[in-house]
Amino acid sequence: MTSHVDIAPASRKTWQVPFFDTVFWLGRQHPWCVVIPVINEGERIKNLLARMAVINIESIADIIIVDGGSTDDSLDLQALKQVGVRGLIVKTAAGKLSAQLRCAYAFALDQGYQGIITIDGNDKDDPEAIPRFIDMLKQGIDFVQASRFVAGGIGENTPKSRNLAIRFIHAPVLGFFSGFRWTDTTQGFRAYSRRMLLDPKIAPFRDVFMTYELLAYLSYIAPRLGYRCIELPTVRCYPKGEIPTKISSVKGNLQVLLILFRACIGYYNKLDLK
Repeated sequence: MTSHVDIAPASRKTWQVPFFDTVFWLGRQHPWCVVIPVINEGERIKNLLARMAVINIESIADIIIVDGGSTDDSLDLQALKQVGVRGLIVKTAAGKLSAQLRCAYAFALDQGYQGIITIDGNDKDDPEAIPRFIDMLKQGIDFVQASRFVAGGIGENTPKSRNLAIRFIHAPVLGFFSGFRWTDTTQGFRAYSRRMLLDPKIAPFRDVFMTYELLAYLSYIAPRLGYRCIELPTVRCYPKGEIPTKISSVKGNLQVLLILFRACIGYYNKLDLK
């Protein structure tokens, strides 16, 4: 571990980051990186990386994959390098999405990145929006959220139950308690500034974030602490006849609602914000 100059060693030691292996790392080229969390995404991650290669994302941001322990042979190292991936890290400890993100965000901050864009590895999001995310970070925005529901956004084949839950429960509740009018709060296509992730009042590197907590928490806490937030119109497409998600229909959705409730009552807060 090498901490960047603006991370105090004493502060860095307090970060709770799951163990991970750095399978390969070609070094930082740009101020921005795109983090892609995956686990057994098969052809979906290959398709996403191919789409990113077509629009030459590697020329403006470094691509880093954080694997949760895939067993489907979808992450061939030579193939990854051929489509512009600069790093692959593999979480070896317990935990799901939030644990993966803590690995990747700690790694990226240690490398000195000024902003981190995250896009899911299941190929539902159109990566053409990534340059616009970077433009927002350059303009001083701290939190950029993709949205299929704002003007110009497109959602295709979104399951009706999920569409209703996001639009009439998850987003409005987070909007009310955070003070920012979110419209699309469950998806992981986002960008965060370095200064926001390093804020000790936010403190994202804690073991309380293991599954999907980090997404709801950051949507809640960032506006409350005065960080500049914005939603960008994006395209999010579910394949017909298939729902590529790691959230099970009943138990998983109940867990997401419990996390939402906890985030909105300040359960995950580092400090009392009242």
